Amino acid sequence: MNCNQCQEAAKGIGCTVFGVCGKTPELSALMDTFIYSLIGLSSLALEVKKVNIETEVLDLFVIEGLFATITNANFDEDEFVSRILKSIEYREAYKTLLQQEGIVLENKAIYELELTTKEEMIQKALSLAIHQTEDEDIRSIRELMLFGLKGLAAYLSHAEKLNYKNEALFEAMHQFMAALVNDSLTLEDYVPMTLALGDVGVQAMALLDEANTQTFGNPEISTVEIGVGTRPGILITGHDLHDLKQLLEQTKDQGIDIYTHSEMLAAHYYPELKKYEHLKGNYGNAWHLQTKEFETFNGPIIFTTNCLVPPRQNATYVDRVYTTGNTGYKDFKVIPVLEDGSKDFSQVIEQAKTCQAPQAIEQGQLVGGFAHHQVLSLADSIIEAVKGGAIKHFVVMAGCDGRHKERQYYTDFAQALPEDSVILTAGCAKYRYNKLQLGDINGIPRLLDAGQCNDSYSLAVIALKLKEAFGLDDINDLPIIYNIAWYEQKAVIVLLALLSLGVKKIHLGPTLPAFLSPNIVNFLVETFEIGGISSVNEDLKKFLLTNE
Repeated sequence: MNCNQCQEAAKGIGCTVFGVCGKTPELSALMDTFIYSLIGLSSLALEVKKVNIETEVLDLFVIEGLFATITNANFDEDEFVSRILKSIEYREAYKTLLQQEGIVLENKAIYELELTTKEEMIQKALSLAIHQTEDEDIRSIRELMLFGLKGLAAYLSHAEKLNYKNEALFEAMHQFMAALVNDSLTLEDYVPMTLALGDVGVQAMALLDEANTQTFGNPEISTVEIGVGTRPGILITGHDLHDLKQLLEQTKDQGIDIYTHSEMLAAHYYPELKKYEHLKGNYGNAWHLQTKEFETFNGPIIFTTNCLVPPRQNATYVDRVYTTGNTGYKDFKVIPVLEDGSKDFSQVIEQAKTCQAPQAIEQGQLVGGFAHHQVLSLADSIIEAVKGGAIKHFVVMAGCDGRHKERQYYTDFAQALPEDSVILTAGCAKYRYNKLQLGDINGIPRLLDAGQCNDSYSLAVIALKLKEAFGLDDINDLPIIYNIAWYEQKAVIVLLALLSLGVKKIHLGPTLPAFLSPNIVNFLVETFEIGGISSVNEDLKKFLLTNE
């Protein structure tokens, strides 16, 4: 086993015995083999596109496959065995189509992978995995690209669920995938390619932003309850707003309340979702606390995307959990996708009716909905506050939360910021500080929550609009500090997106990615002035001095 894709990689190097996330060595190997098979499909898709054969099946299979390998998404080994076999089936079908067109494929091993048993798939990973690349720097940048591609796939998947697709982005994804096993490419070739992946990430996030806002309306300033009601409830977690919309429709007038969890908090900001009166509130905190918080919820829980933590051995909620989309765990029930693309949540609804109401774990309210459309409507007030000196700093504290005790740093950092600072956030990292009483500046809240990690695009749009409003030539001349917490692969594509926009002086924590070699780290430091974090006091002095 060799898995280093998340921030909690063992010893800051990689999990080699058992995954910190709960992934077994066998599952890790199956994922490695599956990714290799997906690279083969991407390479094949590029050949197929040359003769104008429809590739939508391959496009979607690759993005959904990559999404399933993101940290804490799917722990079902048999699911990956099935997907590997399906990838071989697709490969042979499309090879036949090419032969019918008179096209002879170059004899590449990636087109000839033959596997029939789970044991063969596990063993084959020893020679197929990207982390087997001998050259340390090539291996590092290939892993950086692969993990960025997983994040890209997540954004493309969410947009596609809402019928928003961009063929150019699919083709770019296949180009990047094929490059991962191209031994003729040098480090000098990979560097600009990685930044180009960041640009594609910006386009994908813009597409998803369009999909969400056109479907559910522009997020607006909203107050969200964090207590509970007296009726039975269903808790929905992950990131898929399309799933939530279907659930809300199917639970109307059923005497059931719907609660969001973790990243689904942002659903309360969208007009087309918040109009449902039984969308009751948000229950709990970030993903890693679920094994405790699910015990007290009492009702069914639905996982729509990643951020699934395997339950403890004595967990009492296992029979109340359902997975759908690319999530999976052997002891959880599955909500399948129907032929028309919809999902039937009747099984969940019927179980909810037999459950007690959730047990309250906190009381109060949260305020959010500060995506780019809402923030830009406040632009005049913000600009006036900046020019008048009331706001001296914007601090981007977006990203992911995690289990490490070192993440208390972000709570302490938010509390220690001077009162002339405004925090811009998105993603579950906000649970480290979104319940603090930070106050406001001239009526502008000092914490502006744009939504999910999927909504990080909003923070880039806000920065670009502020640059324009202040007549600046360089985005780095803005009074913005980037102090970002990362955990999984969607954070990687966000980082690459910011770099492609020319953003410098991004600080990543609580640790730098384990998959970055010393030379790649040096390149990022020298080119983009990327850094880590230290102590709150030291960082405040360094960040605020740098930006004054």
